[in-house]
Amino acid sequence: MHTQPHDDDPTDAPAGSDAGSEGGAVGPGQVVLAGTPIGNLGDAPPRLRAALETADVLAVEDTRRLRRLTAGLGVTTRGRVLTHHEHNEAGRVAELLDAVRTGGTVLVLSDAGMPTVSDPGYRLAEAAAAEGLTVTAIPGPSAVLMALAVSGLPTDRFTFEGFLPRKSSERATRLAELDGERRTMVFYEAPHRLEVMLTALRDAFGDGRRAVVARELTKLHEEVVRGSLAELVDWCGQGQVRGEIAVVVAGAPAPEAARPEDLVAEVETLVAGGTRLKDAAGRVAERTGVGKRELYETVLSARKG
Repeated sequence: MHTQPHDDDPTDAPAGSDAGSEGGAVGPGQVVLAGTPIGNLGDAPPRLRAALETADVLAVEDTRRLRRLTAGLGVTTRGRVLTHHEHNEAGRVAELLDAVRTGGTVLVLSDAGMPTVSDPGYRLAEAAAAEGLTVTAIPGPSAVLMALAVSGLPTDRFTFEGFLPRKSSERATRLAELDGERRTMVFYEAPHRLEVMLTALRDAFGDGRRAVVARELTKLHEEVVRGSLAELVDWCGQGQVRGEIAVVVAGAPAPEAARPEDLVAEVETLVAGGTRLKDAAGRVAERTGVGKRELYETVLSARKG
């Protein structure tokens, strides 16, 4: 088991100081996953500026995005910049790990949001953690959490499903797996595929399932559209939807509780197959959540009636 080092008492550090921040001081020999603004540069966390200026290596999806970010924040990088995206991520891991092993800080940046969450960075974090190297993060904006928070749907339990498959057959299979999911679900989708996606959700979960489309979060044209899946399909079909999109869908409703009288035939089928009545009632009761004694007595009453 690998345990990352951390400061024993981070509360001794001055407010706003990097020194003494538990598991978060940007220092040598570590991978730092840095959250970046999802639209509004004013959301950049203060520690991000220092990390950009001091990191030995900056692993970025797009160097142009990095230049816009640093210009907007008024910072200058001194570290080596390497591209690190879905097409070369596997080949970059060894090189980035070498930098960490020799005492360097590798700052991982996605185009927006937190690396590893539907963005590059997971393979590096996985490999570094497996070696016992330090992996930490600079918290930042998250489209997943923001969309969930503003959706008005339950937030106590949720699941992030990322992008659905593009092929209709694979998409249908994934949604069938989620048919009974009770937790609120958060998805990402490209604007030009949104209508197809919402239609697939409607077909899988029903017209009335509540959902939310959160578009251009934190940006000038931020929009949050709430309604049933049928209503959202109609809304989407009225015009071209643009921008970065998260879709939040309410979980499946709780199944109706089974009634003992509806389970009599199932119990009797087990009895006909050689199972004792008490055992048969117990098995069916355990599976359906009804009371064993209540089900047993209901079967006896049905026999008398």
